[in-house]
Amino acid sequence: MHDGEDDVPANAEVLPRKRRKGIYILPNLFTLAALFGGFYAIVMAMNGRFDQAAIGVFCAMVLDSLDGRVARMTNTQSAFGEQMDSLSDMVSFGAAPALIAYVWALTSLGRWGWIGAFVYCACAALRLARFNVNTAVVDKRFFQGLPSPAAAALVAGFIWLMNDWGVDGVDVRWITFGLMLYAGLTMVTNVPFYSFKDIQVKRSVPFVVIVLIALGIAVINIDPPTVMFGLFVIYGFSGYALYGWRKAKGQQTSVISTSTDEPDERGLHK
Repeated sequence: MHDGEDDVPANAEVLPRKRRKGIYILPNLFTLAALFGGFYAIVMAMNGRFDQAAIGVFCAMVLDSLDGRVARMTNTQSAFGEQMDSLSDMVSFGAAPALIAYVWALTSLGRWGWIGAFVYCACAALRLARFNVNTAVVDKRFFQGLPSPAAAALVAGFIWLMNDWGVDGVDVRWITFGLMLYAGLTMVTNVPFYSFKDIQVKRSVPFVVIVLIALGIAVINIDPPTVMFGLFVIYGFSGYALYGWRKAKGQQTSVISTSTDEPDERGLHK
């Protein structure tokens, strides 16, 4: 009698069924939220609400800083997540700041305006591509060049501050143009910027650290546009200060180790 199932030889090899690859929801939710922040910023700029556009960029920056940490803490890192994060960053910190600045001030410069916006956007793309290639050979304590979220915060923070002061973009169009070039070109330099990645959030800290964090939040709430822009101006110049200090001390100024990846970085960073 048969029980309704096909007879299987005793020595037959049972092939394991391949599991379909999925994606991790939690870290990618943060990435999608950051992407929405960049998209929201572009929409707000198109509607002339530049303060809301700047806030959208800052929200995207906060969410972008969380997705990687969440992935590491929950052990849900994936190649898909890395690619998704880069694409999100290109929109939120590359295209969005360039378009916001162009609509707000640079459009009045004609050809020079869109050149300034494009230089920033192109440098953001180059910076993100280089970051993906050099991840394994860069000192984790530092970024090679100004990170794209900080560059976007410089641009968005300036626009937010000027809008808060009632200054029209046309009146500071050349300053905006210069800021776009500075932020864009600094992204593709080899200047080291501290990454804060060696800070262990799981490690216990003294009580005073929590008090200082609370005070910092209170200070930011006093005048968010001024404080946020001021902080990122300091950070935006800190890399050059660190570069000059290392140069004066005769230390290695590059954060790149000897690399065997393409393109060959050996001998280019001393």
